[in-house]
Amino acid sequence: MTRAYALAVAPNGARRTHADHPALPITPDELGACAKACLDAGAAMIHLHVRKADGTHSLEVPDYEAGIAAVRRAVGNALVLQVTTEAVGIYTPAQQIATVQALRPEAISVALREVLPDAAHAPAAEAFFAWLWQTQIATQYILYDTDDVAHYWRLRARGAIAPGRHWVLFVLGRYSKGQLSSPTDLLPFLHAWKTGADALGEASDATPWAMCAFGPREAECALAAVLQGGHARIGFENNLYLPDGSVSPDNTASLGALTSAAAPLALAPMTADALRELTR
Repeated sequence: MTRAYALAVAPNGARRTHADHPALPITPDELGACAKACLDAGAAMIHLHVRKADGTHSLEVPDYEAGIAAVRRAVGNALVLQVTTEAVGIYTPAQQIATVQALRPEAISVALREVLPDAAHAPAAEAFFAWLWQTQIATQYILYDTDDVAHYWRLRARGAIAPGRHWVLFVLGRYSKGQLSSPTDLLPFLHAWKTGADALGEASDATPWAMCAFGPREAECALAAVLQGGHARIGFENNLYLPDGSVSPDNTASLGALTSAAAPLALAPMTADALRELTR
């Protein structure tokens, strides 16, 4: 009996360029080609970063529209297309929110600490969270550490984040030396996650969770998460290496490092439609 997990690809991120890896997709056409290859490699979702004409990070609506159109031409609806709201020290919370409201994408990721950095931003952020739920945009709340996990559960307890129509992402090793992750980095997240769920009287698996990791142990971290009932995000945004320490030739090889390890354990990547049901 096979159990399914959601496999997302994060193929480029906000900072890396072709100088870091020639197969890192930057242009809309490159993103489309990468999306098709990653779909064939088992991905159910693409975590989409787009760039300006000079190659720098963008949350500008026209840049996103071009990237989204290229991915849809390549794969149709066979991948969930998740728009990032990452600020990269450039965009304000208001600008992040405005981009999403202009695009009305299928799915987004949003870091709690970026869009809700302090109490002054709470009214706008919480109105945004409510709007996302009402418009049925599948939202992934990014949690960088256990303080973020506790913040998420406080928002849940107050009703600022409604149950359903979202999932969360644990970022392993975000503040570790050299940003190198280990499977043991998952343990504090899982403890904090269960503690928060128990306090709310909710099963810890009622809201889906996923993880991403840095460095050559990325696939090992992802397999640990999948074995614990979670889901995984893999790709060149956070890591350019395979488990043996060699440079990965492309994003599909990085995905394959997980899928090939998971398959003998009767773990298989789910489809985009299955992921849509999971976060509906």
